[in-house]
Amino acid sequence: MKVALYNFNSYSMRFTLSILFVGLFLFTKAQPNIHDKNVFEFRGVWVATVENIDWPSKRGLSNPAQKEEFIALLDRHQKNGMNAIIMQVRPSGDALYPSTLEPWSEYLMGTQGLPPSPFYDPLEFMIAETHKRGMEFHAWINPYRAVFNVKKSSIAPSHITRIHPEWFLTYGDKKYFNPGLPQVWQHTNRIVRDLVSRYDIDAIHMDDYFYPYRIAGKEFPDEKTYQQYSRGLSKDDWRRSNCDTIVKQLYATIHQIKPGVGFGISPFGIWRNKSKDPRGSDTKAGQTNYDDLYADILLWLEKGWVDYIAPQIYWEHDHPLVNYDTLIQWWNKNSYGKNLYIGHGMYKAGTSSAWRDKNEMPYQIKKMRALENTNGSIYFSSSSFNNNINNWNDSLQQNYYQKPALLPSLPWLVQYKVETPVVNKQSTNSYEIKVKATSTIKQYAIVENLNNLFTVSILLPPNTKMIQLNALGIPKKPNATYWLVAVGKQNQLSDWVSLP
Repeated sequence: MKVALYNFNSYSMRFTLSILFVGLFLFTKAQPNIHDKNVFEFRGVWVATVENIDWPSKRGLSNPAQKEEFIALLDRHQKNGMNAIIMQVRPSGDALYPSTLEPWSEYLMGTQGLPPSPFYDPLEFMIAETHKRGMEFHAWINPYRAVFNVKKSSIAPSHITRIHPEWFLTYGDKKYFNPGLPQVWQHTNRIVRDLVSRYDIDAIHMDDYFYPYRIAGKEFPDEKTYQQYSRGLSKDDWRRSNCDTIVKQLYATIHQIKPGVGFGISPFGIWRNKSKDPRGSDTKAGQTNYDDLYADILLWLEKGWVDYIAPQIYWEHDHPLVNYDTLIQWWNKNSYGKNLYIGHGMYKAGTSSAWRDKNEMPYQIKKMRALENTNGSIYFSSSSFNNNINNWNDSLQQNYYQKPALLPSLPWLVQYKVETPVVNKQSTNSYEIKVKATSTIKQYAIVENLNNLFTVSILLPPNTKMIQLNALGIPKKPNATYWLVAVGKQNQLSDWVSLP
């Protein structure tokens, strides 16, 4: 009797497990993988404010003109399929927002320290307009550049170079924060703490300006600081340790204040040449992160001090010394599980025979998408899209970014649960959506699964209460299944809900 009972239970368990396995299999197949770039893809644009490269187009524009330009910029990028803006808010020890720590940027009104008149907060406005479109807003800061041009730049009495001139070094025509000073680390942390505390940003973003690019025949003038703070290290190792310290500190500061806010860096495209280090890329770059900018990106990735990396790979695919294909494959192998976005040199469009080739950017996108660990692209810079050079705007709209994409999450950060919506079918193509609260929801997505090929059909605002597929331009295909998912503020997803 005991044997019979055991057999029965064993059979029941096997049957139950089989059912669960089949159910799990079906459920798994009903959802795309996080690396499915048809569904999850970062599509960003750098918007530079230094020297009025992208926004505002010139200094001294009226408030309405500034706002009109930014809205037009957002609309253009949204039409092109972008889902993130990387906005430069601290170009040179200054601010495009009200700050007690740094003066108003000269790129707004023409004079550093002069606020917009009548007063408004440009950063608050830009974040609101960006989020209104379901796009992410990354606040881009320069870690060490303090004065863009020592002969021409407007410098306010309240600028930190006036208050603490001992913190700065002049190299070429620019003035830099001295990376070796603990006071500089503390000041930069205060800037970031202030930004993250006061504004609803999605990430802090730093670019490639760590130690400055080398000027031939000129040494960066930090010998005195090195003698004082060397800690027994060689000068090169000491410089790298200074950059390590600020990156590590900023990562901790950001996540202490808001655990869901990301931290990303867009380094120069080459960590190290293989000729100097077997771990390096098979390139022949004149300068590199490790040896010249003292930015040990691999260490930061390995230690988990960044959430995403966006190497600036601004070379064409057949460049003889620094090849696009070689570099994206190298970064794909060395991303250490962090999100990897490829930086494309959109600004080069039309500047040479290679960049007059209308197939160059489509080629780069296709090659990026074919790699396992890549999560998307960022383009430098916004104004490069103004004239549709090589018809690349058309290419994005009609092909590569024709369908929207969900932003990849940063799953190692604090994840807030997103309420799963209740869907009530009203008719063949009409559905009612019910949730208890929309406060944690950024948007909804309708995802189509046709023969196990997933695509995002449409993104909908968080206040959506009724879905009519035909009215949304989503004709139901006989062999396709359709799913609704709620997307949270950190890009985490609710459970997937079938649209029967």
